[in-house]
Amino acid sequence: MAIKPPVLQYGDTIGIVTLGSPLAPSIINERIMTLRNSGFEVVLGDSVYAQTGFLAGSPEMRAQDLMNMFVNTNVNMILPTRGGVGVEGILPFLDYQLIQENPKLISGYSDITILLNTLAQLSNLITLHSLLLINFRSNEPAYNFNQFYSATSSIMAYRRITNPSFIPQISRIQGNVTGPIVGGNLTSIISALGTPYELDTRGKILFLEETSEPVNTVYRYLEMLELSGKFSDCIGIVMGECTNCPPAYNTSYEDLINAFIVPLGKPLMTNVTTGHGRFKAAIPIGAIGDLDTVNNTFSVVEPTVSM
Repeated sequence: MAIKPPVLQYGDTIGIVTLGSPLAPSIINERIMTLRNSGFEVVLGDSVYAQTGFLAGSPEMRAQDLMNMFVNTNVNMILPTRGGVGVEGILPFLDYQLIQENPKLISGYSDITILLNTLAQLSNLITLHSLLLINFRSNEPAYNFNQFYSATSSIMAYRRITNPSFIPQISRIQGNVTGPIVGGNLTSIISALGTPYELDTRGKILFLEETSEPVNTVYRYLEMLELSGKFSDCIGIVMGECTNCPPAYNTSYEDLINAFIVPLGKPLMTNVTTGHGRFKAAIPIGAIGDLDTVNNTFSVVEPTVSM
């Protein structure tokens, strides 16, 4: 059974780290103020403001910041500033046993995807595909905060993952499967193939989302997942949005799903709002989910945090 990190409560301390690309200090400071105004204390990693080209310092520096947050008994949750690129570079420098012994909530998406899935696999820790620090702003949709807090601050055993009411979730292939949820950003998942941190989809529900890639590139990535056995190993598929993904050769993202994913014959739900889209469902990585495409529901069937 996966380890459920402690619940997030009003007044808790959130540790801020930058694990991939840098973020402008003015944006970091503004978002931290939002957290404080929401009733949280904040602790900053040493490399939060670092910048070395397109990375926020060396992999060793970024990894040490993350480890420091896990072992800091005053920190209740870890929140990366953003994704970007380079998160996979910190993975060899993490102590997965020590993380397992000091479980904490960690949330993110984009390039943080590889970290979320690696912690679920190597530390047996439930992680959260949800908000980053950059999303804590005044014009963020209320739906996103509702999703985030329902996943981090409630110990209820059953939670439907639903879109905003005006955006339908679409079941394409009918079936009903139950198993751990894995996945996230497609580019981040592809970057780990052939490494010790490669995504394990055996007996799992796989969800995917992408941003700013033309459809022919998305096809290439999906083909790589198929060739590496990820689709044959999984028991069901949830396709999120492909945000700002332009058609290629008169083929859209929806066309690609119909031509590539539907023929796989696995229970399939599409149009789930998560990741880079404006609306961001909170999806726990490593938790047991139920994908019921007969009744068009996608649910988490166990608590994802503990008291």
